[in-house]
Amino acid sequence: MRVLMLSKACIVGIYQTKLEAIAREGVTLRVLVPPSWRDERGTQPLERAFTTGYDLKAIPIAMNGSFHTHFYPTLGREIADFRPDVVHIDEEPYNAATWHALWLARRAGAKTLFFSWQNIARRYPPPFAWGERWVLRHVDHAIMGTESAAQVWRQKGYTGPLSVIPQFGSDETLFKPTPRRERPFTIGFIGRLVPEKGVAVLLEAAAGLAGDWRLRLVGGGTLRAALAARAAALGIAERVCFLGQLPSTRIPQEYAELDVLVLPSLTRPNWKEQFGRVLVEAMLCGVAVIGSNSGAIPDVIGGAGLVTPEGDVDALRAALAELQAAPALRQAWGEKGRAHALAHYTQARIAQKTVAVYQTL
Repeated sequence: MRVLMLSKACIVGIYQTKLEAIAREGVTLRVLVPPSWRDERGTQPLERAFTTGYDLKAIPIAMNGSFHTHFYPTLGREIADFRPDVVHIDEEPYNAATWHALWLARRAGAKTLFFSWQNIARRYPPPFAWGERWVLRHVDHAIMGTESAAQVWRQKGYTGPLSVIPQFGSDETLFKPTPRRERPFTIGFIGRLVPEKGVAVLLEAAAGLAGDWRLRLVGGGTLRAALAARAAALGIAERVCFLGQLPSTRIPQEYAELDVLVLPSLTRPNWKEQFGRVLVEAMLCGVAVIGSNSGAIPDVIGGAGLVTPEGDVDALRAALAELQAAPALRQAWGEKGRAHALAHYTQARIAQKTVAVYQTL
C-alpha cells in the first residue's frame, strides 16, 4: 500500500516517530512537508529527526503562515510521481490546502482522508464554507482527534465513515522516567504563551505557594513580555524561568526537570483545548499532571492526574500545594499517568489505528 501524507505538523521532529511507526506496519510512505511554518511563536523550520523507513520530503508552500489559505503549488507533480493508493491530508476541511489536495487526489484516483481537531461547531463565510461542504461530500474517510470533534462534524453534515484517533501520540522510548535530582519543587508549563493557554492563571496560583518552588515556562508567543511583567508584579520573577521556544528534540530533557506539568487552558468562544499532547508526554515521563477542565483535557488525563476548574486560581493553587507537600503522592500520580499513556497514547498504537484506516480504504 502506497500512502502520501501532506502535513505541516510533521516538520516537528518528535512527531516523526509516528511516521516511522506507520512505515513499520508495512506501508510505503512518503510525507510532504513545507520547509518551515510561521505562526505567533515565529518560524518553525523543518526538523529532520526521525526519518527511518519512509520518505520525508520538503516541498514549496504558498501563503506560509496563513492557516486557512496556504497550499502547495507542486503537489500535483508529487501525486503523479508517487502514484499513491491513499492521500492522507493532515489538515482541517475548511482549509484551501485540503481542497487543493483532495481535488488532485481524486483526479489521480487515490482514496482520501482528512484530519480534524475542531471541537466547536464554528461557521465560516464563503469561500471557506463552500470548500468545507465540498470536502465533506467528496472525501472517503475522516479522522477526528477526539469524540467531541467527531460530534461537531456530524452536526456540520459529514455522513461518511470516520475514526477517532489523535493526530499524534508520544514515543515511550523518548519520553520516559528519569532519576529525580535534589531541587526545589518545580512546576512546568510547555506550550504557546497565548491567552487561551491560561499561563497567567498559573502565575497567580504559584505566587500563593509557600516554601521553595520554581516555575519553568517553555514556549514562545505573544504574551511573553506581559507574563514576565506580571511575574515581577507578583514578586516571583526570580522563581520564574522563561526558556523560550526549544527544538522539539530538547523537550524530553525538560520533563526531567519537573515535578508537575500544568496545562491551565481557558475556553474561549472560538477555541477550547483540543487535546493537550504535553499531558501525554509528561505522563510517559512519570511526571504528575494537573489540567483544567477545558475541552479534551479531562478525557486525555483519564483519571490519571488532577483536574481543576478552568480559571480557578485557588483550586489550582490547592492542587499544586498538595503535590508540593507530598513527594510520594507525586510519584504515585506519575506512575498512574505513565500506565495510562502507555495504554492509550503511544505512537505505535496511533500508527496501528491509522494504518487500519488506510486498509479499509
